[in-house]
Amino acid sequence: MKIVIAPDSFKESLSALEVASNIRAGFREIFPDADYVVLPVADGGEGTVEAMVAATSGSVVSLAVSGPLGKPVDAFLGLTGDGRTAIIEMAAASGLMLVPPEARDPLITTTFGVGELIRAALDRGARHFIVGIGGSATNDGGAGMLQALGVRLLDADGKPIGPGGGELGRLVTIDVSGLDPRLADCRVEVACDVDNPLIGPRGASAVFGPQKGATPDKVALLDANLGHYAAVIKAVLGADVAHLPGAGAAGGLGAGFKAFLGADLKPGSEIVTTAVGLDAVVADADLVITGEGRIDGQTIYGKTPIGVATVAKRHGKPVIGIAGSLGADSEAVFDHGIDAVFGVLPRACSLAEAFAEAGDNLRVTARNVAATLKLGGFGRQA
Repeated sequence: MKIVIAPDSFKESLSALEVASNIRAGFREIFPDADYVVLPVADGGEGTVEAMVAATSGSVVSLAVSGPLGKPVDAFLGLTGDGRTAIIEMAAASGLMLVPPEARDPLITTTFGVGELIRAALDRGARHFIVGIGGSATNDGGAGMLQALGVRLLDADGKPIGPGGGELGRLVTIDVSGLDPRLADCRVEVACDVDNPLIGPRGASAVFGPQKGATPDKVALLDANLGHYAAVIKAVLGADVAHLPGAGAAGGLGAGFKAFLGADLKPGSEIVTTAVGLDAVVADADLVITGEGRIDGQTIYGKTPIGVATVAKRHGKPVIGIAGSLGADSEAVFDHGIDAVFGVLPRACSLAEAFAEAGDNLRVTARNVAATLKLGGFGRQA
């Protein structure tokens, strides 16, 4: 009997690997002789590097890069076990959590550090990139990243523009002759779970700018600057990214990846499950177990459990979801490939208690799920 365990992390309490290990421990109490395959996964957001490194026996590289405000920050990237693929979370270099609330201003924050992470991965031999772009502090259209990679963004005097979305209005032309030539041999996949265009009422500035510190006046300026940026890109490169779905992700970073690096913008769970080879693993499984910190009505919108269930259902496999908690409309997942869901909280408790007891609660819940399955005949030899 083969059981595949492929969960995301329980944010702020358990990594994806810890979640999978606790589920396995609980199931082993009832099915000690089963063949367990533990495959941590993620949706391209926080925890993607950790999950993919664990799933591929890879490594994490720590390094200092330029942060959103230009000051050095401690960041990281992941390399898969074969060293060919780099996994990058843009938030490690340019994330909102790196900027104190009182200093948040997307007119000046930059993605330069993301480009430095890409360069570091290139130096280590990576030629396939998986980049999660959630949680950004920026609204520069990826301009900083591109400058770090050798692109020259020039003003009317032929001088480089400065950092941040506020500088894009000064852009006159783009010189790509200095773009790192190694990128020509690379495949770039961007985990993008929003379909917002670059500009307009649903664009990067209008929808995401306020949470990054933009006032209404700044939102209008940022949107106009991104529109100008898109026009220059179209004139110089022939790429039309102004209304491209996903171009507005991470303050327009999606547009920068697409226009300059030819990246594929895809749902994060699709990228990650493909990269870790989930399809082949579940093909001969008897049961697939997934989960995340909270399963609710939002889970169906590109979250890890649905990505795992989608793969499992291609092979007609039963899927169980185990979550830290079940929220409103969690039953929505039943129409998207998950057959049953379970929350791990055994009693009313504080958030701190839930985090502290997450591992034990998860193991016990998994054990009880396994016992229930056994009572129903699962695992019985034909």
